[in-house]
Amino acid sequence: MATSPELPPLRWGILSTGRIAGVFARGLAASRAGRLVAVGSRTAESAARFAAEHGLAPAAAHGSYEALLADPAVEAVYIATPHPEHAVWVERAAAAGKHILCEKPAGMNLAEGRRMVAAARGAGVLFMEAFMYRCHPQTARIAALVRDGAIGVPRLVQANYGFRADFNPASRLWNRELGGGGILDVGCYPMSLARLIAGAAAGGAEAFAEPAGLVAQGRLQPETGVDEFATAGLGFAGGLVAQIATGVGLGLENNARVYGTEGWLEVPHPWIITRGGGALTFRLHRRGAAEPETITTEAGNIYGLEADAVAEALRGGGRAVAAMTPEDTLGNLAALDRWRAALGLSYPADAVAAAG
Repeated sequence: MATSPELPPLRWGILSTGRIAGVFARGLAASRAGRLVAVGSRTAESAARFAAEHGLAPAAAHGSYEALLADPAVEAVYIATPHPEHAVWVERAAAAGKHILCEKPAGMNLAEGRRMVAAARGAGVLFMEAFMYRCHPQTARIAALVRDGAIGVPRLVQANYGFRADFNPASRLWNRELGGGGILDVGCYPMSLARLIAGAAAGGAEAFAEPAGLVAQGRLQPETGVDEFATAGLGFAGGLVAQIATGVGLGLENNARVYGTEGWLEVPHPWIITRGGGALTFRLHRRGAAEPETITTEAGNIYGLEADAVAEALRGGGRAVAAMTPEDTLGNLAALDRWRAALGLSYPADAVAAAG
């Protein structure tokens, strides 16, 4: 790992040892300003395996999440548990004085998100929801083109993120108790992008905007009740409309398009699911032009960029990352709540929030 001389390494612990934890660990190894120093798991065996895979000493493998949070070497934690466990471990990490990068969706609902943000602010620690695509220069370039009028007045956003997984009621993708379904797992991405484009189109102080109207269609899996696939139509102030789609039971063309009065943007890889870094391209179609312009951005590992964004904010004295602020997280959770409600999809966490 190459470390920037201006930016001391931020010492990370990873809480949980599932697939996404390993993806983040590899990205962290490619970062400029982050270093993995510890891992925590529910079992000593799993922690030891993960530590060995990622070059940690045996002493850095903790057989409980509590032990990880008690480790004084850890400055920041990446929370990679299943969705329903995010809120409790964000609150405990904040109480332990650790800065927090929490895997998306930050919470099961807006109520959980508010608890997380309040805990982080009360403890004076940084909190960021891990929408890694927001930290890539491609995303910033798209927002800038919209904001600067490259396609005229934006009128329509189309964005999709979905895949087909075989049905397994015990899998977290299909299990209601584990927060299964497309909307929370990957539908949060196109919702986030639509709100980002709406904010850029509005040209105000906020980097995002909230939908005034929302209508939805979809299919709930008959056995477990989670969303197999779903669409939403969003209406924003100023006349911008978004059409978004997601699913865990239906493969989609995972792309995005933004149409305006003077042209449109065609983005083949908006979520940047390639992890090794390198060049990404999208196209700007200007009204009347014979050929589209190809716009290229180049960057390193996207999870490394995300870790560096946290480090840069902290070393600058901040407690939020501009690319994905806590306010943006709360707005996205509120919109996801509305999307689920329009389909009649609820989780046990919703009943807890309503009772509390």
